[in-house]
Amino acid sequence: MKTTILFIATLFCINAFSQDYKLDTNIGYYTDTYHDEYRNERCLLDIYYPTNIEDFPTVVFFHGGGLEGGEKYIPEILKNKGIAVIAPNYRLSPKANHPSYINDAAQAVAWAKNNIHKYGGSNKIYVSGHSAGGYLTLMLALDKKYLNAVDVDADSLAGYVPLTGQTNTHYTIRKERGLNPTIPIIDEFAPLYHSRKLTAPMILITGDRNKELLARYTENLHLQDILTEFGNKIPLYELKGFDHGTMEAPGCLLLLELIKENK
Repeated sequence: MKTTILFIATLFCINAFSQDYKLDTNIGYYTDTYHDEYRNERCLLDIYYPTNIEDFPTVVFFHGGGLEGGEKYIPEILKNKGIAVIAPNYRLSPKANHPSYINDAAQAVAWAKNNIHKYGGSNKIYVSGHSAGGYLTLMLALDKKYLNAVDVDADSLAGYVPLTGQTNTHYTIRKERGLNPTIPIIDEFAPLYHSRKLTAPMILITGDRNKELLARYTENLHLQDILTEFGNKIPLYELKGFDHGTMEAPGCLLLLELIKENK
């Protein structure tokens, strides 16, 4: 089968942990002293973590908003699950253009890799995000140069779960170039362009193809096909009945299942 269809009538409950949790906010994740007022304003993260256990896994979760809007948040479905969640902001178009936001995403993951042990976390770091955050997740997973630039091997992370991420060159990048954002292109800013053999697990997830953004399901199906050609076994879940926005919560449940399987 080319895709796995997931039917979810209601959100089922995952057993909650009884740990205590803390939220630290607005931590700068760049370590250099380069003065850029907009970068300093945007490149902050929040970390939500358990305080009375150790060696917990961590999810770096990027917000959506078309690379033009949005704010960091901790998804409710990921709270109280025995994991840490790091939610970064990143620079947005048109104040910043590509690849600034991809570089920011890499820096946030590097911060997690270098600092999570201070909070009691393990080296198991997952990367996820919704919509534009899914695109950033895919770019970090497939084009290794972004994480290499911050001394992180993309294949050393525990897994990638892009939620309805764009696999062609993002439509906002096309807008930045003065191109028609509706006409797809595949170039170095398309995750698909960097398809390769992965060692870290990946799960592709979209909403219902009849309720999703234009071609979002078929783009992910295309990526699944090409990654399969490279020898990967990557599932694609289509969340029946859920649109682009509402698919986030059940998508996060699949992320939690991956974390549970890898413990």
